[in-house]
Order: sequence, then C-alpha cells, then structure tokens
Amino acid sequence: MTARPDDRRAETPQAASTGGLNRVGPLTRRGVCVVLASAPGVGKTSVSRALLEMEPDLNLSISATTRPRRPGEQDGVHYFFKTPEDFEAMVAEDSLLEHARFLDRAYGTPRAPVVAALESGRDVLFDIEWQGHRQLREKLPGDVVGICLLPPSMAELERRLRGRAQDSEAEIAKRLVVARDEISHWADFDHVIVNRDFDRTVAEVRAVLHAARTQRARQPWLPGFVATLLQD
Repeated sequence: MTARPDDRRAETPQAASTGGLNRVGPLTRRGVCVVLASAPGVGKTSVSRALLEMEPDLNLSISATTRPRRPGEQDGVHYFFKTPEDFEAMVAEDSLLEHARFLDRAYGTPRAPVVAALESGRDVLFDIEWQGHRQLREKLPGDVVGICLLPPSMAELERRLRGRAQDSEAEIAKRLVVARDEISHWADFDHVIVNRDFDRTVAEVRAVLHAARTQRARQPWLPGFVATLLQD
C-alpha cells in the first residue's frame, strides 16, 4: 500500500516520576490521513515527494487506477493498475475508501492498508481530487486533514502545464477545464495554500502535518499519562 517501507511509530521520550523509578513506555498516537489536493499542474506531486523525503513517518497511499501504465511505472509501487471490470468489483465489495473519475479514468484508495496504518500510528499521504477527499472524510471522520493547493493565477497554471511538455494541446485544454472545477471546491478543505514559492509551500504543509499529529484526539495515552504526572 505504501510507497515507502518505513514502519516506525511515533514515540515521545520516556517520562520518569519524581523518584526516578516509575517510567512510562513509548507513547504511540493514532495516525493521520493528510490529503493534498490540487488542480493538475499546481505542484502537488512535487510537494508530496518533498514531504516524503523530509518526513520518515509519512507514507504515500497507493491508489488503484484504470489508467494505462506509463513507462517506468511499477504495479504496486506507483499504482495498483486494474482493468475497469476489476475496479468495479472493488467498488461493489466496498473495499475502497474513496473512488472518483478523472479525465475518463477511475482512481480509488484500498481500505484495509490505510486502516491498518492509522491503527499502528503511521501517517498516510493522499494525492487525490476533491471528490476523494469528501468521501474519505465520510469514511474516516476525525482522521482526515485536507490541504488544497491553489495556483498563483490561471495564466501561471497554463504555463506550468505547457512547461511539462507531456501533453498534447487537446489534453492541456482538457486539464485546464478540469482545473477550474477542482479549484471551485477549495472551500471543502481545512487548509488552503497558494503555491507561489515551492519551499514555502512545503514548509506550510509540514506545519499542518505537525499540528495534526499533536491533536488531543490522536493521543489516546494522554489521560493515563497526565494522571501519572499528577500523582508525582
């Protein structure tokens, strides 16, 4: 499920009592789902890569998709490549947390590996669209933090799409239409960042992640820990 094999749990230093005898072991938290969404060309893939390099406890969710495999892509590493029939079977079996269509292709997130990651204290990064973000929040209430990246302008977005030199004129035109629809759903997200400067954007996304990790609800060990503190 994850693009990175790192399986470490978040830990805090052990806390000693005033007598130095009673100690609290590693304190684990519940993982968090971080959704990074944007229109095509805004930069979410580059931001995601930077986050994964800087945050060893963050793992990338691997989506199932019906789109054709591109040169160099590996099944189970970049995507789980599915036939339309296999994808529809996953939807029917409710084995996807979210699914959506984008540019006539289906994408979805397998349920089991994400739930397992959260329960073991690992964070999961999602590179999905607004439809998937909405479904994910419905399926995992309290576990999802949504971040929407916006372009500085539509002209800059078009410049970036053309600069990639990956798509035909028809494909670029289609992506710009999709971009306007994606941007129109900005208010669905908890956090909105305009990607004017890459380094600053990465820093702001990391700040959101770090804040989510320290939410009281993500740390079920706190009541017992505080009770022990007050006994000292």
